[in-house]
Amino acid sequence: MFIAAPDDSADTARIYKTTSDAQGFVMNLAKAWAWRPDVFEGFASLRGQLATQSALTKRDQAVMVCAMASQLGDAYCSLAWGGALSREAGASVAAAVITNADASVLTSRDRALADWARKVARNPNETSAPDIAVLRAAGLGDRDIFEATVFVAFRLAFSTVNDALGIAPDWQLAEALTPEVRAAVSYGRQVASRPV
Repeated sequence: MFIAAPDDSADTARIYKTTSDAQGFVMNLAKAWAWRPDVFEGFASLRGQLATQSALTKRDQAVMVCAMASQLGDAYCSLAWGGALSREAGASVAAAVITNADASVLTSRDRALADWARKVARNPNETSAPDIAVLRAAGLGDRDIFEATVFVAFRLAFSTVNDALGIAPDWQLAEALTPEVRAAVSYGRQVASRPV
């Protein structure tokens, strides 16, 4: 990463423990976000609030993040959420979303959410009423569409911080993926080397 990690403190220890408890290791991104534990925790709280009070499923969320991250060229979130999508829907679905493949393994809802996430990430000023009609045809109501848009924008902000600061994806994330999903992430920052 392009900046140094902050000095150890009770606040940094709390952030490191949060990622370690969730992932089983201290994520590389925690070393940057530890500069502002309050902001990191605020992001986590807002994401939790959005996710727990939404009809969007874990699969929906993972589809949107994988599509947004691949559009952005963000390897870190693609690897992390590619694993989440693999657990929810299978490796072939995760690889198809990451590579933007027109695959039969994707549902119409998957395709609609992935396309929407890519459009929001690419240029939100190019979205249109027909795009909303596609989401509605896939079974999403207006509240769902609003929540999907907020979720993508939220994840886009998080990814932008990580990518701009040069944070390398964790080797543990890459090694936990199937070869199919790992190979689909052919962009972005290189995965951190495994310590010897």
